[in-house]
Amino acid sequence: MKKLMLGMLMIVSQLSTWAQLTVRGTVSDKENQNPITNATVQLNGEWQTMTDGKGQFEFNKVKKGRYRVQVSSIGYKIMNMEINVDESKSNLSFVMEPNLLFLQPVEVTAIRAGDRMPFAKTNLNKQMIEKMNTGVDLPFLLNQTPSVVVNSDAGNGIGYTGIRIRGTDATRINMTLNGIPYNDAESQGLFFVNLPDFASSVNSIQIQRGVGTSSNGAGAFGATLNLSTNEFQEQPYAEVNNGVGSFNSWRHTIKAGTGLINNHFTLDARLSFINSDGFIDRATTDLRSFYVSAAYLNKKTSLRFNVFSGKEVTYQAWNGIPEAKLNGDAAALQNHYLNNAGFLYKTTEDSINLFNPNNNRTYNSFLYNNQTDNYQQDHYQLFFNRELNSSWNLNTAFFLTRGRGYYEEFRKDIDLADYGLASAESDIIRQLWLDNWFYGSTYSLQYKKNKDQFTFGGAYTRYKGLHYGKVIWSEVFVPKDYKWYNLDAFKNDFSVYTKYQRRLAQRWELFADLQYRNVTYTLNGFRNNPSLKFDNDFQFLNPKLGISYADSKGWLGFASFSVGNKEPNRDDFETSAAQQPRHETLYDWEMNLERRGSNYSWSVTGYYMRYKNQLVLTGKINDVGAYARINIPESYRAGIELQGTVKPASWFNAAANLTFSKNRVLNFTEYSDDYDNGGQKETFFASAPLSFSPDILGGATLNFIPVKNGELSFLNKYVSRQYLDNTGNKQRSIDAFFVTDMRAAYTFKTKLAKEIILSFQLNNLLDIKYEANGYTYNYILGGQTIVENFFYPMAGRNFMMGVNVKF
Repeated sequence: MKKLMLGMLMIVSQLSTWAQLTVRGTVSDKENQNPITNATVQLNGEWQTMTDGKGQFEFNKVKKGRYRVQVSSIGYKIMNMEINVDESKSNLSFVMEPNLLFLQPVEVTAIRAGDRMPFAKTNLNKQMIEKMNTGVDLPFLLNQTPSVVVNSDAGNGIGYTGIRIRGTDATRINMTLNGIPYNDAESQGLFFVNLPDFASSVNSIQIQRGVGTSSNGAGAFGATLNLSTNEFQEQPYAEVNNGVGSFNSWRHTIKAGTGLINNHFTLDARLSFINSDGFIDRATTDLRSFYVSAAYLNKKTSLRFNVFSGKEVTYQAWNGIPEAKLNGDAAALQNHYLNNAGFLYKTTEDSINLFNPNNNRTYNSFLYNNQTDNYQQDHYQLFFNRELNSSWNLNTAFFLTRGRGYYEEFRKDIDLADYGLASAESDIIRQLWLDNWFYGSTYSLQYKKNKDQFTFGGAYTRYKGLHYGKVIWSEVFVPKDYKWYNLDAFKNDFSVYTKYQRRLAQRWELFADLQYRNVTYTLNGFRNNPSLKFDNDFQFLNPKLGISYADSKGWLGFASFSVGNKEPNRDDFETSAAQQPRHETLYDWEMNLERRGSNYSWSVTGYYMRYKNQLVLTGKINDVGAYARINIPESYRAGIELQGTVKPASWFNAAANLTFSKNRVLNFTEYSDDYDNGGQKETFFASAPLSFSPDILGGATLNFIPVKNGELSFLNKYVSRQYLDNTGNKQRSIDAFFVTDMRAAYTFKTKLAKEIILSFQLNNLLDIKYEANGYTYNYILGGQTIVENFFYPMAGRNFMMGVNVKF
């Protein structure tokens, strides 16, 4: 795998010797013939540059052939041109027509990193997203981007899924939908299962790695995901997208839009249904969603209202599979069952299931027929954009996110005294409910003129969450819908930021960003500790500073330093009244060098992310007997990210990325339960690998165009060993894996349809047995350290095929 990646990058580095010609041009205004500065010029949608103060641009060392050129600038209609590059080619001339409608999604550009901002980023446009979207959750659409690892509880990418970027888990990744915060306010996690098929409404995605630029919502502590749906569709359209695949997976999507009505109004809508049995036993999903967006546009103003919702019913597979079961180790299974009897495996059926040697990779410890997660999340978003003059733009947005649902589970041999009732042993069925309101406003004021760009923005959000539990059935009489706890929590988040960019010369640009964030968080008890209450107040100052370089010959680069701060999440506070968690701080240094040519590109990014008081699991037990994260003084991530693309022929192109990193926790103490002597045993590590942070990550995509309108792609992913805890113990780790997927698509037209796209994706082409996620705990018993690992296996060879009809 490493040889393949390095070989591809070497090929890319040699491509500059193939280039021969130069493509130059000018961009001007149709009405007054003045040059347009800072216009974006793209060649074949892959290589781009910007016009200088005279409206001029240049691509050097371009091979002969036909190319598609696109020119875009705020306030003008996008221009497209097909050109043929040969020795006789002279300067190109683009005369842009002013747009009579205000189409810029200001709410997104305010928080995204522009092309010359000094941050590591990856942009995905609508065409890229459509190509990858087979109905799987959002993380799996991002799997081929740099430094990304994805996982799935059900094993096939539908249902509960997760993502890590540079080893950073989802609770530390800031995510926004059209600039609106999405992270759960308390857990700070990303629950993609609540956004079924949302990718079908997304026009663009930006991934920022590292602290990134200031955003709204939870602090970016390693990465940022920005999703935009608010882009303009000028022509009416309709789509019907149906798919079927392994594990009884079905996907049905209907989309339609009016295009521009009376030169001012648009309406877009989508309805989606996704179902799957999952690779893991009983890991079924029933996902439904809709999206509606209405907009009014004129020359200087846009008003848009979005309503979208996701509803999921997911049978749980979140316990994973015991390692002994996964490996079919009968002796280890016996020990595992004896050591855990009364913990996970309490029924005769389950013990039989556990020892069944068949289907060990699909094992699910849950047997109750309604062991399901049921949740609905509704989003309401209102945006107002106004061009104040040629230099100033204003954006305000208001939002409400309404979530409600429960997790239902069967519990055996419960003492009802633990539920506030008279002591009696009984089997019960209970529901753990979450009912929340999250609402607020975001805003930005943007200035752009000559060499200066300035943004002032911020957000105010408020969260109210109600946590309660109901016993809905019991062998012993319990009052109907009896609630044994009923607790609430409140969180306010206020932030303001300023960003300033200054063109120092034609090639150099300075960037400065300063954010102030204030968080107040009131916790009125926990399910297992209702008397533990807190009022927390955090104040953060997050500065960023950087410089970037870009020239007309395709060279780009940047250097930056950023600081990020982040408050603990809900579970972190359930430690003890005497020892509460402190906030985390990240110092992030980034440096990049990039080269873009007409048929190739490559980049090298180095990063050093130093943490202070990072919260990690150590094995230490909190006041209610649960394993809690605690602050550790120092830890770091250091790495280098390599990327390359190449298009040596019209029938073939390729892209690759490769990350080498070193991720360490310093002066770390592990706590292990000592059942022989009581208490916990402590083990000190001066330096050890951070959990779930592989040293090597790589992706490689090979695209072939064997026939006109047809494409065949091979998507390769390599992930080196991941440790399940912070000790670097190989016995507690996930083996390295290399997986290849194959994707094929063919497009044709008919009299009734503009396009019919036939697609087929074969995942895990080589039928590799691998796991992408897991957890571990260990204890001392009989003088020995017993290690219990649990894994989440991914499916073997499986497929998804679809038909997308566009009218």
